[in-house]
Amino acid sequence: MLYDVSVAVSVGTPEWPGDAPFGCGWTTRIADGASVNLSSISGSPHVGTHADAPLHVHDGWPASDALPLAAFVGDALVLDVSACAPGPLPLGADDPRLAGVERLLLHTGRTIAAGAFPAAWPVLSVETAAALAARGLRLVGVDAPSVDERESRTLDVHRALFGGGTFVLENLDLREVPEGRYELIAPPQRLVGLDAAPVRAVLRTT
Repeated sequence: MLYDVSVAVSVGTPEWPGDAPFGCGWTTRIADGASVNLSSISGSPHVGTHADAPLHVHDGWPASDALPLAAFVGDALVLDVSACAPGPLPLGADDPRLAGVERLLLHTGRTIAAGAFPAAWPVLSVETAAALAARGLRLVGVDAPSVDERESRTLDVHRALFGGGTFVLENLDLREVPEGRYELIAPPQRLVGLDAAPVRAVLRTT
């Protein structure tokens, strides 16, 4: 069974406040006498489901075209933390549920998929993020807009993950996905030199 865990993107999909919204239009239309319909899009690569690149938080770190495919394809654990309050989760790297996990997807229940930007959401603590990265975790994914808290200006969770070689998926749609183990298939689009890349994310039951 396949679960599409990508947020559907259209005009009006919530963007991070202050970021460039998604836009689309038509360059040519068959109805206007053209031989084909041609569309165009604009906006931030952070709108909808996306992979952050390390460049997002630190000048000189790798950009979107350097995101490794292997981090975004493979075994993953969906962990339901939707009952937890916003802020750092009471989840340590030594939690037995995380033993052997290479890709961790957090179902916070605070997602833009319902059409509104959430006010706050649960996140990994910086200490847990750093410890998981040091242990070899390849990826952290969240259904929330960020792996950091909304009001963070230092983005310490991003830095702890990227600094330890762990990659980041944001704005997943996990509303219909039961907690458990899956195969994640979520390669980022091969855009050059950006701080993020759109992703079509899929979970397959194993």
